[in-house]
This record gives sequence, structure tokens and C-alpha cells, in this order.
Amino acid sequence: MQTRQPMPNEYSIDVQNLTKKFGAFTAVNEISFNTKKGEIFGFLGANGAGKSTAMKMLCGLLVPSSGQATVASFDINKESEKVKKRIGYMSQKFSLYQDLTARENIRFFGGIYGLSNKQIKEKTDELMERLHLTDFANTQVGDLPLGWKQKLAFSVAVFHGPEIVFLDEPTGGVDPVTRREFWEMIYATAKLGTTIFVTTHYMDESEYCDRVSIMVDGRIEALGSPKELKAKYHVKSMDELFLQLARPETVKIF
Repeated sequence: MQTRQPMPNEYSIDVQNLTKKFGAFTAVNEISFNTKKGEIFGFLGANGAGKSTAMKMLCGLLVPSSGQATVASFDINKESEKVKKRIGYMSQKFSLYQDLTARENIRFFGGIYGLSNKQIKEKTDELMERLHLTDFANTQVGDLPLGWKQKLAFSVAVFHGPEIVFLDEPTGGVDPVTRREFWEMIYATAKLGTTIFVTTHYMDESEYCDRVSIMVDGRIEALGSPKELKAKYHVKSMDELFLQLARPETVKIF
């Protein structure tokens, strides 16, 4: 039976045997997966599993050792600059400028993304109102509560309407209520057709994803929806599944 080939632009991200080596060390070992437009894709793995290295390759920040991938229909090996223009990115460490105000940060990144002054002004006012930050628009970001900072950083990452947004542990350190509000923003963005590629160390958050992959020692060990994976591995939670795959030595049979 012949494998169906994807139609052009069917996948927002399409990865085939992607590998990254640093000398004799293989950080990412022939991973393959794809994502569709508007999908929330969880990219999970313990520290050192290769998640960050893989994400940097997909964002055009690292050159693969072998394999291939397209992001927003552009080849990451040959068209990395085009890739960067079509994606949004929110880093694990807070990515806005602490000594600039909320409004100044938005204007700065809007200019980097190539938006006109008129677009920046209109979208800034809309964003401030949506985040309930109108009264704090001229407050330095460093003085804002962490939850507001994170929601502002996400909003800036999607300010230019990217096809894909990469989120590197975006809810680290925030309280449960803010985490839930943050995920509501993710849902709303995905509904507009933006692919969400997210890493998280909160296993309950993986339940919010349409599909997840779990990396172990540079390889993808599991890939599917949370429901499918729990059924396949006979576990009740994603936390239990993660422990089983990522740290099998800790799993004991009684």
C-alpha cells in the first residue's frame, strides 16, 4: 500500500530524520513528526532529552547535522531567514525588556516584525485592552506581576500574526489561575489557525494539547494524542507515562 504524500502546505511543520550532533555527542537523533495548522503540539522530555536543540533547529537558530524539515513551508536548511519571519517565539527565560514599558516593548517588537506605525498603534491599543493593561501601559515591564509579564510576552510573540508560535516552557513559575488564563490565550490563538508548538514540564498541561511527543535521549519515544498514549501504555495519567518512558528505572512493578 502506497504511503500518501502530503499536499503542499498540509503541514505547518514537517520533520524527517532530523539530527544534530556536537562532536561525538548526538543531541537529536533522527526525529520525524509533523504538525497541522491550528494544532497544539506538546514537545515533552526530561532536561537534556534534546527538546531545546530540536526547537532551535526548527526556528532557524541551529543548522542540522542531517535530515530535513520545513517550517511554514520553508526549508530550515536553505531558507532559515524566511522561517524566522513566519514564526513567533517565546523563550523559557522572560524575553521582554524589563526596563522598557509594556507599550514600548510592543512598539519595539512590532517594528522588528515589520509592521507599520499605524498597525502597531492600532494593535497595541487593542492588546492593552484585551490584557487589561491599559492603566499599566506606561509601567516598566520589570514592575509588572509575573503572570502579566508572561501573557504580555505571548501576545508580543503572536503580534505579527505568525503561522507558528514556539513556546518554551511558557508557564514556568506562575500560579495555577494564571496558567489556566494563559492556556485560554493559547486556545484562542490556535482557533485562528496558528500552530502552537509548546514545551512544558507540567504534565497536566500536556493534556491540553491535541498531540504530544515525548523525547528520550534525543529520540522521540512516543507520539500521539494524550488519550491514545495513555491507552497504548496502560497508564492513567501523562505524568505516569512520562515517568515510564523518560525514567524507566524509577518504575517498579509490585
